[in-house]
Amino acid sequence: MPSSASAATQEPFLPTMRELARAYQVFSACSETHLRQLDLTPAQFDVIATLGNTAGMCMGELGDKTLITKGTLTGVIDRLIRKQLVEREVPGDNRRSVIVRLTPAGEQVFEQAFPAHIAHLKQRFEQLEPSELELLRVLLVRLRQAFQA
Repeated sequence: MPSSASAATQEPFLPTMRELARAYQVFSACSETHLRQLDLTPAQFDVIATLGNTAGMCMGELGDKTLITKGTLTGVIDRLIRKQLVEREVPGDNRRSVIVRLTPAGEQVFEQAFPAHIAHLKQRFEQLEPSELELLRVLLVRLRQAFQA
């Protein structure tokens, strides 16, 4: 009789799980390498891309719309402030709220870095047919939902 560990190694989802992890690792490395050439970390780019074309947003909303954990977000914002790319503002009518917005220099970085990075990623995604991209999107949504249960 096979052991439970031996049986677990035969689970049919394991090759898919490994490929998902490998795909994410390669995607992440490709993306991060390009962002570093733009003098940004992935988290800094995420904040700048999220704030681009907005009048700014409160920290809570920014945390919800980015892929950055709330504990990490404050440090990312601090570093972007030191780079003079974002600023914090505490509205006079609500002292508990903090609004983060791009500075003019941050707007300029957004206008240059966002299209450059999208073009960089587009080269990779264009290797898939539109129908493949849609199927992949649908399957990834289903997979995410399976883990949200």
